[in-house]
Amino acid sequence: MKIIEYEDKYLEDIKDLLVELEEYILTIDKDNLDQLHPKYREKMAVLDLEKVKNNNGKCYIAVEQDRVIGLIMGCIFPYDEYDYLDYKCPKRGVITELIVSKKVRGNGIGNILMNKMEEYFKSKDCEYILVDVFAYNENAIKFYDKNGYHSRMYTKIKKIK
Repeated sequence: MKIIEYEDKYLEDIKDLLVELEEYILTIDKDNLDQLHPKYREKMAVLDLEKVKNNNGKCYIAVEQDRVIGLIMGCIFPYDEYDYLDYKCPKRGVITELIVSKKVRGNGIGNILMNKMEEYFKSKDCEYILVDVFAYNENAIKFYDKNGYHSRMYTKIKKIK
């Protein structure tokens, strides 16, 4: 296995991994709010990669036998005027996607991808790394906890109709 920067020839593999993640999210979504839109496969990877390109980001992929088995995307988003009113605004990287194919999970690929993205963010003088984790994704929460991440904010939801 090797870790490389994203190349266009792997776009279809990226689309497959994103669909695999979304299908998993559907199985654990206790609120039944997530969906796999008919255009998800064709649009999501392109939108994610565009976000990376436009926000000083990177996409690293884990490749084995010329197939993508994992990916991580991260960006360095700018702050806006509102942010500075009540926040110190340290430079931070944001992990926008981390996916390891279910066929190879548990082999340390996620850790290798995380380390690669952390190196990139450090090289860009980021002080912090943020990642949003779906509250029902207990495996991901445990993974990030093991890697030294902690919760700073919580989003609460209540159905009223």
